[in-house]
Amino acid sequence: MVGALVSISCSEDTIDNFETGTITGIVVEVGNNLPLENVKISTNPNTSTVFTNAEGEFVLEDIPVDQYSVQAELDDYITTFEAADVPASGASVNVVLEMQVETANNRPPNTPVLVAPEDNATDVALNATLTWTGSDPDEDAISYTISLRNNFDDEVLNFSTENDTMVEVSGLRYGLRYFWQVGAQDDVNDEVILSEIAAFETLPLPDNRYLFTREINGNNVIFSTDESGNELQLTSSSANSYRPRQNITADKIAFLSNSGSETHLFVMDRDGSNITQVTSQVPVNGFKLEEIDFTWTSNGNQLIYPNFNRLYAININGEGLQQIFETTDGSFITEVVISEDDSLLVLKTNDANGYNVSVFTIDALGNVIDDILSGVPGAAGGLDISVDNQSVLYWYDVSGFESSNYRQLDSKIFLYNRNTGIAADLSDNKPSGTNDFDCRFTPNEAEIIFTNTSNDGVSQNDIIIADINPNELEDSERSIFVENAKMPDYE
Repeated sequence: MVGALVSISCSEDTIDNFETGTITGIVVEVGNNLPLENVKISTNPNTSTVFTNAEGEFVLEDIPVDQYSVQAELDDYITTFEAADVPASGASVNVVLEMQVETANNRPPNTPVLVAPEDNATDVALNATLTWTGSDPDEDAISYTISLRNNFDDEVLNFSTENDTMVEVSGLRYGLRYFWQVGAQDDVNDEVILSEIAAFETLPLPDNRYLFTREINGNNVIFSTDESGNELQLTSSSANSYRPRQNITADKIAFLSNSGSETHLFVMDRDGSNITQVTSQVPVNGFKLEEIDFTWTSNGNQLIYPNFNRLYAININGEGLQQIFETTDGSFITEVVISEDDSLLVLKTNDANGYNVSVFTIDALGNVIDDILSGVPGAAGGLDISVDNQSVLYWYDVSGFESSNYRQLDSKIFLYNRNTGIAADLSDNKPSGTNDFDCRFTPNEAEIIFTNTSNDGVSQNDIIIADINPNELEDSERSIFVENAKMPDYE
């Protein structure tokens, strides 16, 4: 019995005589093979734990002979494993562990689905709300980009939002078909997921035949309106734009605005888009820029405008500039209007202070035909000519008052008959202490449209429409058409 016990207790496999080997290795980032430092290295079955050096290398020494799974752990990376077999005592095994950044398995956002406006929707407002659905499978934050193109030109409108699946868009234009698409991107993936493309059409351009100017924050801003008072702002309130004149044939609106330190002619579409500068070499200039007026030729190909004592014509594409008239006495040309058949020009000239006014007509050769107003004190202006060339409209301050600030006290509108040489007063029933000015014929010439304001020089301007009835002035009706407005045009 004792001998058997002794035999069992005798063995050469003592705790100090395990067979061991070494596992060496390197840890790198997937894709670029950059070594990773301070990676925690452990094994299963469990042995010792070490960390990689600056070169991403590690050594596990005195590892018992066995089969292992070597594990690499590092913040912001996915834990990775690699098999290692230590087959015999003294063996050295080398492994390479490739680690992926923690976001490597992150999925991009789901494809956005466009909701509103519905595809092929019509009559969409110019300030519209675009909505869609979107999500991210990993619940990451999503950045959305919204792009709109139209079927008319190369304009592209871009908007963006974070996480919200709706955006308020502005800057759309009347009567265009827009194509829109939403892109989604999370803060992990570079890929932008694009929605399908949908289309919609904006409201048709309103038939706003009336134009006017309104002062906003110190700038003149051009508007159009219809008879019901539905106003459309055409120019930016951050720019000084005024004296709108439309031409039905060209389907364009011309106006004055600043370009640097100079005043120039511009044209735009009826919805305020496609603003283009016309003049460049010779600017619009003369006495009191807001008093200066210009005219279209009837075919809409040219604009005629003053520069001090000279009159110029220019094509609306900015080409073909030519001088067509010059005053003989050096007086400034402040206003000009051309007849429907382009045979007659009506001019207003004045001195550098706006006085010593002359209103007269000239033919295509520059010959003076009619002396309508001259040799009187005070201010005048507001020219227009009837379609039959027989009547000329103008205003004149009958008080004869002259001052350094060009204030008028009693400006009235007159209708001059070229056959009789008589000027009929169309302002007999205007309120006392006010001025009528900036007068134009309405298209049917049964009425006039003009500006009225107090003669105090600081009160609000209003646009008035009144009947033309020079034989029964007491029956002539006046009504406010647009409040807080000036420089009317109605074609």
